[in-house]
Amino acid sequence: MNLTNNINSAQKTFLEWKKVPFIERQTLLLKLADVLEKDKEKFAKLITTEMHKPISQSIAEIEKSAGMIRYYAKAENVLKPEKIKTEFDVSEVHYDALGIILGVMPWNFPFWQVLRFAVPAILAGNVVLLKHASICFESGDTVQKVFKDAGFPEYIFQNLRIGHEEIKEILENPYVRGVSLTGSEKAGANVAALAGKNIKKSVLELGGSDAYIVLDDADVEKAATEAPSGKLQNTGQVCNAAKRFIVHQKVEKDFVPKFVTEFNSYQPADPFNKETKLSKMARPDLADELESQYKKALRNGAEVVLALERISESEFRPGIILVKEGNPILQEELFGPLAMLMVGKDDEEILKLANDIPFGLGNSVWTKDKERAQFFIENLESGTVSINKSTSSDARLPFGGAKSSGYGVELSLHAIKEFTQIKTVVGNI
Repeated sequence: MNLTNNINSAQKTFLEWKKVPFIERQTLLLKLADVLEKDKEKFAKLITTEMHKPISQSIAEIEKSAGMIRYYAKAENVLKPEKIKTEFDVSEVHYDALGIILGVMPWNFPFWQVLRFAVPAILAGNVVLLKHASICFESGDTVQKVFKDAGFPEYIFQNLRIGHEEIKEILENPYVRGVSLTGSEKAGANVAALAGKNIKKSVLELGGSDAYIVLDDADVEKAATEAPSGKLQNTGQVCNAAKRFIVHQKVEKDFVPKFVTEFNSYQPADPFNKETKLSKMARPDLADELESQYKKALRNGAEVVLALERISESEFRPGIILVKEGNPILQEELFGPLAMLMVGKDDEEILKLANDIPFGLGNSVWTKDKERAQFFIENLESGTVSINKSTSSDARLPFGGAKSSGYGVELSLHAIKEFTQIKTVVGNI
């Protein structure tokens, strides 16, 4: 592949696309949403074929993507010049598109992750190059075709069937002005270092080990019933899934049996059956890694609550382990159908347990007391705090992490400005 040709073509498109009025870009986004929804069953089948997500969840991914696109298609134009009151005739803040933005995207949401990065970037006047996960190359090609079928200019979105080694060449090209990566902490560090060396803007959405906190005044029945879906959606392969269930000691005996029963109802089955809630993992090596982490946790004192049982090269019966403070597994992300249970004696200890990890993506707190909720809202170190609900992304709200979970924002109106250059205009006319 001649990457220079791809980049030069993208640059030519950018020079024209940045002149297109915001509202005209939005009209094309509406068409993009229609194209997605029209063939959602076909696109969902592709997702399930490539990375084994249960088909009902693949359909939901396409529907959520279309809804997000419609949100941006009707969004306020936040790129209009802002007038600032000063002693000068003209005092304005402008937002200019940067140019070509590289997206390095993961396999766990092959359409959603790509589109939630690309749509606001393109709406801002940029153009996109995509380096998708190797098992999702066909999804990347399909997203490119969806943009074409919606009437977008050629080369506004290009899927490049490349490996990680080509990222360096792309980021060294002067026409490429930024990169957005969703993936592991290691991949993020490597790409951010490359971007920094070449003075390019970067946005990182990395791993998480989110806490699902159940206090002693919570609706325990509801919290226990909803908890497993907060962990096991997409077979537990979700960055902002609930991964550590931190329960107040006063409700441990009430919460845990209900939680275990509901958790155990998720069993691997045919991913193409719309009733299936749990499937196999995306790749055998990922299953190997999860099994290795499970054994490491047990070697370091974790107790089995529900055994993680491997039944094929990529399938598990889901498991739960009771983990205490100091277990080294707490410094890692468990990406798969294995949950950690922890018990805290009071709000202060529970907060300490929740924050004592490298990550900070999204935490969930279950309580009926507004003051207690506020204590956690103010003190949890994470990009999102959800109250009496599982953590999830919403097109209307900013999504991003703290600490080793990354930096920068996806979704919401804020994302439109992520890949823009702030330009100050000031003087007398």
